[in-house]
Amino acid sequence: MRHSSRLDYVPYRLSLVPKLLSTARPADVVLLHTSKSYDGKVSLGIEVNVIPAVIATVKQRGGLIIGQVNEQMPYTFGDGEIDLDVFDYVIEVDTPIDAHPIPPLNDVAKEIGDRIAFKVLDGSTLQMGIGAIPNAFLSAVAQERTNLKVWSEMFSDGVLELESAGRLDQDTLIRASFAFGSHNLYEWMDRNPRIQMLKTEKTNNPAKVADQPMMTSVNAALQVDLLDQANASRIGNKIYSGFGGSTDFIVGAMHAKGGQAFIALPSWHPKANCSTIMPLLTEPTTHFQHSAIVTEQGMAEMFGRSQREQASSLIANCAHPDARAGLWEAGRRLGFVE
Repeated sequence: MRHSSRLDYVPYRLSLVPKLLSTARPADVVLLHTSKSYDGKVSLGIEVNVIPAVIATVKQRGGLIIGQVNEQMPYTFGDGEIDLDVFDYVIEVDTPIDAHPIPPLNDVAKEIGDRIAFKVLDGSTLQMGIGAIPNAFLSAVAQERTNLKVWSEMFSDGVLELESAGRLDQDTLIRASFAFGSHNLYEWMDRNPRIQMLKTEKTNNPAKVADQPMMTSVNAALQVDLLDQANASRIGNKIYSGFGGSTDFIVGAMHAKGGQAFIALPSWHPKANCSTIMPLLTEPTTHFQHSAIVTEQGMAEMFGRSQREQASSLIANCAHPDARAGLWEAGRRLGFVE
């Protein structure tokens, strides 16, 4: 969708999208991909997300609710369970669910993952995205920490690794809004009472995130500047991922008791051949005020540091060696470092 001429982007935090879909952008027809039925219900399976809000709006407006019932969609418990009598039409299919192969853990991802895992305490609640760095982080955590919990917008195979390693708190449900991973992950999710799939307005509500014990948020960014501002949504004038849910979790984690919010990224963009740490963002800011920024070069603590301490630490600890001289010079010119 990033390169589609039909794309018309509506900037919105993910936690507020259900409100958007019930007010300014209501729907009249919704086509849902569901599991097969059990006891008169189907499940939205691997993705609950904003769909319950759409269903409620369409139902209220007297629109059409159509279900594509798939034998191969996992049945998951929680907010995605829907009574069959809600549907106006049902289409039966037997189609494999798209899977996301587990990416290999390169050295950069491993280094970043290890650095963040070192800061995680036993009993922490985890939120992370998808990709090599989150998987490397979870793999490292699985070697060292116990009694962990999951409250996340999404999860992938790294959470299955934690469960298999016995690192998760067995008295706390795994709670998320969607999952994307391997077929092994989907088989594990099917009718698993340990997993509760929730609607976005719950998982991404910063107040609910802040209620989770030692909430630890790990998110990616495209660029970070010397003021601890991160761009995770745009490359030039093109949408990369939009706001998504990272802002919701960063705000929630920073308000949680014992909470931490990490931004993880490589220090250098190989395709663009440039530093990811820059003097000032030239793109819109997606989020700011984090606990720490982490690259394969090191970690820069942000919380409680002055503007000058933040900028100096980012250059010295996170920036690629080839970019440091230019960043020191630009930082002095801007008055951010001495």
